[in-house]
Amino acid sequence: MSVPADEAAAHDRDHHHADVSGGWLRAAVFGAMDGLVTNIALVAGVGGGGVDREGIILTGMAGLVAGAFSMALGEFASVSAQNDAVQAEVAIEREELQRHPNAERAELVTRYREMGLSEATAEAVATELHADPELELKLHVTQEVGIDPDESPSPWVAAGSSFLCFAVGGVIPLLSFLFGSSSLRLGLAVGAVGLFVAGALTSRFTARSWWGAGLRQLMFGAIAAGATYLVGSLIGVATS
Repeated sequence: MSVPADEAAAHDRDHHHADVSGGWLRAAVFGAMDGLVTNIALVAGVGGGGVDREGIILTGMAGLVAGAFSMALGEFASVSAQNDAVQAEVAIEREELQRHPNAERAELVTRYREMGLSEATAEAVATELHADPELELKLHVTQEVGIDPDESPSPWVAAGSSFLCFAVGGVIPLLSFLFGSSSLRLGLAVGAVGLFVAGALTSRFTARSWWGAGLRQLMFGAIAAGATYLVGSLIGVATS
C-alpha cells in the first residue's frame, strides 16, 4: 500500500531513534559514572582521613589514570570476547544449515507460526529466506542467539569511550581542588552536581525522567562516598 508523500515526510520527521549501536553508549555511561563515583569516593575517603589538598589531588589523579586504563582494557577484552562468542555461534548455525537444511527451514516455519503468522505465510517467508543462505543464517542467529551478527560492537570504540568518559567523570570531583580550594565539602558538592547531571543526561536514551535518573545516580554516589569517608575517618583516627 502506497503512502502519501506528506504523510511519509511527517513520519520521517517524527519517528526517529537515538543511535545506541556500536558499543559506545554502555561503555560511555559506565565509564563516566564509574569515574565520578570512584573519585568522589576516593576524595571522601582520603579527605575523611585528614589528607591535605595536595594529597587529595595526587590520590584523585592516580585513581583517574589507573581507572581509565583499567576500564578501557576491560571493555576491550569483554567486547572482544563477546564478539568471538557470537562468531562461534554463527559458525555452529552455519554448519547446521549445511547439514540439516530442511530441519532448519522447518524450525523457521515453527517460529513464525508462534509469532502469529498463518501457515501459508510462514511457509512462504521461510522458503524465500531459504533461497538466500546468508540472510537465512542471519535470521537464525538473530532469533536463536538474540544478537544481530552484522551489528557487533567495536572493542576499540567501547575502549575509547570508556577511557575518555572515565577521565572526564574522574576529574570533576577534583575541580575545586585543582583551582586552589582545600574544602572537602566543596569538592564533594561539585562531585554531587556532576553525578546528578550525568545521571540526568542518561535519561535522553531511556524512558526514565531526568530528575529520577539524576537522583538515582546521586544516591549511588552518596552511598559510596559515605562508606569511604567512614573508613577514611576511622583509619585516620587510628593512625594519627
